[in-house]
Amino acid sequence: MPHAVDTDHEAATVNAPPKARGSRTRGQRIRRIVAWTLLVLVLLAGGTAWWAYAHLNSNLTSIDLDQELGPDRPEKLATGAKDILVLGSDSRSGANKGLAGGNTGGTARSDTAMVIHIPEGRRSAVAVSIPRDTLVTRPDCTARDGSALPSAKRVMFNSVYTTAGPACVVKTVEHISDVRIDHYVEVDFAGFQDLVDSLGGVTVTIDKTIHDTSSGLDLEAGTHRLDGTESLAFVRTRHGIGDGSDLGRIGLQQQFLLATLDEIKRQDLLGSPAKAYRIADSATRSLTTDSGLGSLVKLGDFGRSLKGLDPGNLRTVMLPVAYDKVDPNRVVAAEPQASRLWKAIREDTGIPRSVLESTTSD
Repeated sequence: MPHAVDTDHEAATVNAPPKARGSRTRGQRIRRIVAWTLLVLVLLAGGTAWWAYAHLNSNLTSIDLDQELGPDRPEKLATGAKDILVLGSDSRSGANKGLAGGNTGGTARSDTAMVIHIPEGRRSAVAVSIPRDTLVTRPDCTARDGSALPSAKRVMFNSVYTTAGPACVVKTVEHISDVRIDHYVEVDFAGFQDLVDSLGGVTVTIDKTIHDTSSGLDLEAGTHRLDGTESLAFVRTRHGIGDGSDLGRIGLQQQFLLATLDEIKRQDLLGSPAKAYRIADSATRSLTTDSGLGSLVKLGDFGRSLKGLDPGNLRTVMLPVAYDKVDPNRVVAAEPQASRLWKAIREDTGIPRSVLESTTSD
């Protein structure tokens, strides 16, 4: 009877021996495999992210300015503005050997120096270039070998890095400007070249043809997409422009800084994690910073504070200088323009027109 059949089937189902422990249906096995696969992928992704973070973080080199310089420094700006000393270092050794001409004796120099002033609000900035041939008074410092280095007058600015290293450069800038340097960023030549290549090049436009056998730069007037090697020659060239001194080169360096910032902003790095990582890897390998920026977290926090800063709102100016009357191959700060410039930076006010219009004087 149908009822009996149904009863027998129900009884058979209820009284069936239990499945061996661990035995699962095909659907359960598939779901378990998918779940474990997803878990492994998450763990791998997390591990990769951690590895990437650890790798990039380990690329950074930092110095503790507060410990190196002590308490005898200019006061911090009460306005919340920030001042950053950016150096381009020319070690002429190791990976830098033979880059863009020059001797390769192994000495280290600060080939490029800019004080970047970022007012409160972080929506504009002023980059003040200090000519490397400027004669300055170097304050008491500690030499690279750890010995005491007494104060000295009429020292060429870029020799301070060679003799005593980055902390003494910061101290020297603070001494001549009375501006508190909040952060220090150093980019070495080899790292600079890799950074430009990781960006896929940087576009610049020049009004006059540049031929410089020393740096290897050979560009006709017009617009050019420069790779890392060409970019390095571009920021180092001086014999092919102006009077052949460091003063003409500064204009190219400032132009290239703006072009690089614009290139970074233009690229969709969020849409290309792999490219973003390559750029970050190149950038961090080339950097030495103060301890306040000495980690990815600190760099990231500082970078986010600048998200409102457009490259178009970065004004570039050279420290007003005059040719030295004793040594015409050197320059000295031109007064009163130089003092007016540093005063404007200290007080977080607009740069006077007399400073913006001045370059060199006889």
